[in-house]
Amino acid sequence: MNQKMLVAEKLATAIPSLDLEAIYALLEKPKSSEMGDIAFPAFSLAKVERKAPQAIAADIVEKLDTNGFEKVVATGPYVNFFLDKAAISHATLTQVIEEKEQYGQQKRGEGQNITIDMSSPNIAKPFSVGHLRSTVIGDALANIYEKMGYKALRINHLGDWGKQFGLLIVAYKLWGDKAAVEANPISELLKLYVRINAEADENPELDEEGRKWFKKLEDGDAEALELWQWFRDESLVEFNRIYDKLNINFDYIQGEAFYNDKMDKGIEILKEKNLLQESKGAMIVDLEDYNLPPALIMKSDGATLYITRDIATALYRKEQYNFVKNIYVVGQEQANHFKQLKAVLKEMGFDWSDDMLHIAFGLVTKDKKKLSTRKGNIILLEPTLDEAVSRALSQIEEKNPNLENKEAVAEAVGVGAVKFFDLKTDRENGYDFDLEAMVSFEGETGPYVQYAYARIQSILRKGNFTPAVDNQYQLTDAESWEIIKHLQNFASVIEKAADKYDPSLIAKYAINLAQAFNKYYAHTRILDESPERDSRLALAYATGLVLKEALRLLGVEAPEKM
Repeated sequence: MNQKMLVAEKLATAIPSLDLEAIYALLEKPKSSEMGDIAFPAFSLAKVERKAPQAIAADIVEKLDTNGFEKVVATGPYVNFFLDKAAISHATLTQVIEEKEQYGQQKRGEGQNITIDMSSPNIAKPFSVGHLRSTVIGDALANIYEKMGYKALRINHLGDWGKQFGLLIVAYKLWGDKAAVEANPISELLKLYVRINAEADENPELDEEGRKWFKKLEDGDAEALELWQWFRDESLVEFNRIYDKLNINFDYIQGEAFYNDKMDKGIEILKEKNLLQESKGAMIVDLEDYNLPPALIMKSDGATLYITRDIATALYRKEQYNFVKNIYVVGQEQANHFKQLKAVLKEMGFDWSDDMLHIAFGLVTKDKKKLSTRKGNIILLEPTLDEAVSRALSQIEEKNPNLENKEAVAEAVGVGAVKFFDLKTDRENGYDFDLEAMVSFEGETGPYVQYAYARIQSILRKGNFTPAVDNQYQLTDAESWEIIKHLQNFASVIEKAADKYDPSLIAKYAINLAQAFNKYYAHTRILDESPERDSRLALAYATGLVLKEALRLLGVEAPEKM
């Protein structure tokens, strides 16, 4: 049972002037565990009772039924509850052992779909660390929502349409070399993309030429389509190699081009509802009522824009997947676009647009500088992952030179380190990319958590431990109690991470649990013969299970040996 609710129910019998919900909301965690596990501040009753809070706290303790607690004491203006460590540790360890990987699983989302628009790199451009955030945050959110009982659909909405492909075609026709592109597709296409953007800044005619070629692409011109398809196919080979390395899979890869023949429906509805207005030859939807600039739906030459395709995308997803939430894991700089998209759909009469959520995230920088593909200032993800794996391998060879499958473990640690570092950052904050800090085995890192898990597995092997549900495992010492409280909290952390769309809560939880166990391990001889030996091993086993599951939710592997 939720221990806070148990405390609130006990207090409700002694405080008639407050309802259960109000009491529950006032409960706090004491600053130090020596002051108990849950505290009720009596300040809020001072006006009603016309007494000093200290006296009120003492009165409450006198009236309370303290059965089920180690003790309940008044400390100044607080009523401090010390929970029954033996009973709670037994119940918690038994539950984790019984439920194993299902521990923390919830049913809130049963029978409901959530679509998650994630990763979405632009074809013909390299996969950089700038794409990492959308990819790993989206994947972690999908795992978290599956743990909440939803069916999460991971959708890679590739950037495979738009004026930039018109520009790329112009660049290829001007300066491209087929053999060079075939030999090294992405880097050659990137060179062309950077060059055309630089020259178009100086020469507006090139920009106009790009617009014309994109219009040809939209109109189904054979040459334009053939070049576009080639650029796309070559890009996907590279992207898929990186997704394999990151161990990320998609339910659907539906790029912008997928919706090219699905835009008419949205445009028809806009026309029927008289929402389209002409402005300088282009078609717009006025959004003044939403305090937003007008949404440009079609350019004067009839070419469509992101928003036209995103309207088609939203309609398609609602029809095909009947989502309860349609989540877009996209950078903060696109906030205005998604506000406009939701407002246009609302104007079209679709109230389900309220279920469309832009889950924004902060920027990744390098040496505090913004990265930009257009200017050729990027950190490529694939060589970065390779470097992370190499750094992990050198540390493993130092710590455990005889480890079998060193390369596979280094892969799990190196790639996991990069993912974990990204995910432990509060989603809306950015971070500066620092590979050395990421792959460190010390500090608040992925390898630190993985190492704690591997250490636990080593202890369990040495202790030859087999958990039994009917065993009377229980512990009452202060350090094991800290771990028990963390284990108890797992389900509520998952729920909070789902509600806040923030995987960093899971990463921070994993760090705190690993730290609590390492502190316990430093002060407790787990394998020594004693009446508590089995309970200590059960605590290690339960901690290992929950650490592994927390890492899984983040898309990070937990090696058995390191």
